[in-house]
Amino acid sequence: MLPRFVHCLLLVLALAAGPAPAADAPLWFDAGRPTMEARQAVEILLSAADEGLDPRDYDAAGLEHRVARALESPALAEAPQAQLDAALTNGLQHYLADLKTGRVNPRQIHANFAVQRHAPLDTATYLREAVAEHRLTEVIRQAVPQLPMYASLHRALARYRELANHPAWQTSLPPLPGRKLIAGQAYAGLPVLAQRLEALGDLPAGTPPPSHLEGTLVTALQAFQERHGLLPDGALGRLTLQQLNVAPASRVRQIELTMERLRWTPFLQMPRMIVVNVPEFVLRAYEVHDGQIDVRLTMKVIVGKALDTRTPLLDEDMRFIEFNPYWNVPPSIARKELVPRLRRDPAYFQQRGFEFVTASGQVVTMLSDEHLDAVLAGGWRIRQRPGPKNALGDIKFVFPNNDNIYLHHTPAPELFQRVRRDFSHGCIRVEAPVALAQFVLQDEPAWTEDRIRQAMQKGESSTLRLAQPLPVLIAYSTVIVKRGRVFFYPDLYGHDRLLDQALRQHSAALTPSRPPDVDAR
Repeated sequence: MLPRFVHCLLLVLALAAGPAPAADAPLWFDAGRPTMEARQAVEILLSAADEGLDPRDYDAAGLEHRVARALESPALAEAPQAQLDAALTNGLQHYLADLKTGRVNPRQIHANFAVQRHAPLDTATYLREAVAEHRLTEVIRQAVPQLPMYASLHRALARYRELANHPAWQTSLPPLPGRKLIAGQAYAGLPVLAQRLEALGDLPAGTPPPSHLEGTLVTALQAFQERHGLLPDGALGRLTLQQLNVAPASRVRQIELTMERLRWTPFLQMPRMIVVNVPEFVLRAYEVHDGQIDVRLTMKVIVGKALDTRTPLLDEDMRFIEFNPYWNVPPSIARKELVPRLRRDPAYFQQRGFEFVTASGQVVTMLSDEHLDAVLAGGWRIRQRPGPKNALGDIKFVFPNNDNIYLHHTPAPELFQRVRRDFSHGCIRVEAPVALAQFVLQDEPAWTEDRIRQAMQKGESSTLRLAQPLPVLIAYSTVIVKRGRVFFYPDLYGHDRLLDQALRQHSAALTPSRPPDVDAR
């Protein structure tokens, strides 16, 4: 299925009336002089930064100079005219491709998305038709991701660019007087703190800075903490100070990286989807109607530990729900954690409801060193029976994938109260499994909420195959706009850093051609 923006792009061009100019005719020249569309093309490339792109990748400044000189000169000869015409065309084609599909391969930065690859668009023909119909700006606009989040980030990018030279960041915040500053305490940096919070929109404009951390300033600090993935306690501690000291220019780059991800993260591939945003620790279930996203469900999640068991980025179809699942302990967890634990504490085996499964499928419920050795040798495996202590809880949502990642409930719901929630071995624990099951099964009226709860409480393992597969996307966005407010989250797994490096390498590899000067005759 073609993405909506491709349909829009094709529709705009299909409606163009009249025959297109000949393919070998100059695209940006008329009677040897640059046309209005040529100047428009240069302006588009010069403003590439507004879309989070780099104008230097398209030699925008060089093309601006060459077109300006061509406008000041007599009609160009055929050869220099053709060279400049080709350079403008190449720049716009490159820009269109970057807008539409991004600049790097997602797999290069550990995003294992099954990105749908369609036949490449004939951008040369599209540009020629758009120029002939004086619709260049419209065609370019249709190439951006048709996502509400992209439009919101576009506005946020402009706003944080305006803050880049704001005086609030020209003066450093002084060191804290102690481990943290709490309400009622004095601090020499309060005027600068208030100035920054006001510039960011967390503190109402015109609020006089108090001599102590109190009142409106505490409320503003809590708003800032909430927007930056911190505990909103209204105290100024090390982590909050660290985020306050991030310069707006760094936030600009963070927004640019997020806009790049939106170009190739497959958000609108199906009418109904489940999306987990790892750095935000949030799952959203939504439906798409006429290209508009209707979020039906939002909940907290727990993801893989940043240190060593990161949740992979992928998109797969959910095909099963398992009620009261067995937990088949992955070999790596058995080898590194469970077997050593059972040797130290044999009672843990029965307390947690574990059992062995032999290579032939026979179930063995007795613990022995010999059986543990068989697990380490790879012949046997350990699984945990359904029950209140099962690591998967009472429901599991299965979307088969090479990493054996799935969604599931948990016997430790208290962890959802933490702000930072990377505690798992890679799988994703969901806060509201019944609500999620209702969304998944909403087209199957026999599966009411009561029936779902009964199946979860039955204590017997059973598997339900979905009538229609449901896409699950595990994504990574460290910037989110919610209710008009910009939220920034830590680069939990370092994926933003990798993307930044990949984009810098991409730009460094581009060597814009330098045709002879346009004044050459």
